[in-house]
Amino acid sequence: MSSKPSVLFVLTSHKELGTTGKPTGWYLPEFAHPYHVLAPVTNITVASPAGGEAPLDPASVEGFKADAVSMDFLKQNEATWKETEKLSNFIGKVADFDAIFFVGGHGPMWDLSNSSDSFKLIREFAEADKIVSAVCHGPAALANVKLSDGSYLVNGHEVTAFTNVEEDQVGLTAVMPFLLESVLKDHGAVFVNAEKPWDEKVVVAKGGKLITGQNPASATGVGEAIKKALGL
Repeated sequence: MSSKPSVLFVLTSHKELGTTGKPTGWYLPEFAHPYHVLAPVTNITVASPAGGEAPLDPASVEGFKADAVSMDFLKQNEATWKETEKLSNFIGKVADFDAIFFVGGHGPMWDLSNSSDSFKLIREFAEADKIVSAVCHGPAALANVKLSDGSYLVNGHEVTAFTNVEEDQVGLTAVMPFLLESVLKDHGAVFVNAEKPWDEKVVVAKGGKLITGQNPASATGVGEAIKKALGL
């Protein structure tokens, strides 16, 4: 048995950007950068709601073609997203992991935001005092989660995520099924963000057990925060 901590990475299975006819999915640097930080020092398992191949947003490949970490990951780690485990398989197995991390991209706004399997899993991690973490639109998976006492997971805690201003600047406010910042606030989160849109912002709450990042620029920082919270 390895002595390394174990982290469950979760990708979206949703590939359509609303009714635009455009593709979406998970966002390359938001998987590549935390993976780059954590793979050398943890055991990583990758899951998605549907299992199998999780859709990579092609716009994120084009947008980060000059990013060496993302391009290396794309070439060398294809199996991580083409052969994901089914998320429901991990319900009741929280003892096997030390942290759960939700990768961003617009996809989670449609599937992980209302997945009962994901909700159960997050609740298990939170109530076992394990690390719950997410970046950019990944916190869509956290926004609607209720704990066993009926309270929202994010209620009373500092969190960040892709902001309403950032959503507006990419021209997708009208396409989204909801606005992530708004729902987090509605459910009692103390929402914090970088002074300027697109700047890095990583928020560590609950003594390192709740870690969120605002946007793609925050992906490495979230990985580093998870690493630190694992005591590495």
